[in-house]
Amino acid sequence: MAITFGQIAGLIAAIAFAVLVVFMCRVLAHLVQTVKEMNKTVDLLTQDVDKLANNVDRIMDKTNTLMEDVNSKSKKLDPLFQTAAELSESIADLNQATRKTAEKISESASSAGKVASAFRMGKTVLGFASRHLNKD
Repeated sequence: MAITFGQIAGLIAAIAFAVLVVFMCRVLAHLVQTVKEMNKTVDLLTQDVDKLANNVDRIMDKTNTLMEDVNSKSKKLDPLFQTAAELSESIADLNQATRKTAEKISESASSAGKVASAFRMGKTVLGFASRHLNKD
């Protein structure tokens, strides 16, 4: 039984195909393993993203609550600041009125001092004149 060149070529082709099938099986096995690990990673990533999204939602809710609280407190403080501004204006007006009154009192005191000085001088002159007249 002699083997012909055609049979040898067929045998070589069959061996090459068997080697190719074995190699492809190994590649597919690695590919399956890689896909499994990638699926695990995607599952973990999905869980982490879900947790992160929940945390972000809670943080946004708390932020909104805090903003509402700050806005309501700010609205409550607005009248206080308005009152403080009005009080400041009133104090400035009172200060100005007090200055004017003090100036008028100072002017009056100066005039009163002049009148008192004139009165004392007149009294002295009268005393001097009366002593002079009594001596004669």
